[in-house]
Amino acid sequence: MIEMTAPELNEYVSENPNTTLIDVRENWEYSVAFIEKSIHIPISEIQNKMHDFNEDQTIVFICHHGVRSRMVGVYFEQNDFKKIINLRGGIDSWAKTVDTNMSVY
Repeated sequence: MIEMTAPELNEYVSENPNTTLIDVRENWEYSVAFIEKSIHIPISEIQNKMHDFNEDQTIVFICHHGVRSRMVGVYFEQNDFKKIINLRGGIDSWAKTVDTNMSVY
């Protein structure tokens, strides 16, 4: 798994627009703030949705501070996914460094 800061991920996504962004936070969290083009799959549903994705596609996992998303990334790697990125610092870091107009909580 690759760990990226919010500015690093912002640059990576702009250069790789087909990157899949999956936000694993709860519904209420996602309603407060989210990264455009991210897919919302709460962590409680991720196991059932894993096979909707290709093992060779690049997937970025996002949560509030980067802990839950890292756990999901590890789980995907244990199931043969090869290109996993975790947003270090989560949506909180994104709001503070990339999109300063985004709400924080």
